[in-house]
Amino acid sequence: MGWNVGEYGMMNKWMVGLTDGWMDGWMDGWMDGWMDGWMDGWMDGWMDGWMDGWMDGWMDGWMDGWMDGWMDGWMDGWMDRWTNGWVDGWVGG
Repeated sequence: MGWNVGEYGMMNKWMVGLTDGWMDGWMDGWMDGWMDGWMDGWMDGWMDGWMDGWMDGWMDGWMDGWMDGWMDGWMDGWMDRWTNGWVDGWVGG
């Protein structure tokens, strides 16, 4: 049972077709899946991280700055007025 040129040619075409088809499908599927997965994961992660970080930073900064500034200003103003008024009134009186 030897191989003749016809049989070898058919076998070769079959192997090439099988390999090419498998490689094309595998490469296309792998590339599509990898690109889609990477893009989705990266975009989602980046957007989520950016939004979370921005919101956290903005809220923390705004709350800290507003609370600190308001509390400091209110406390300082109240203490100054109360102390100065009390001392002036007591010393002056």
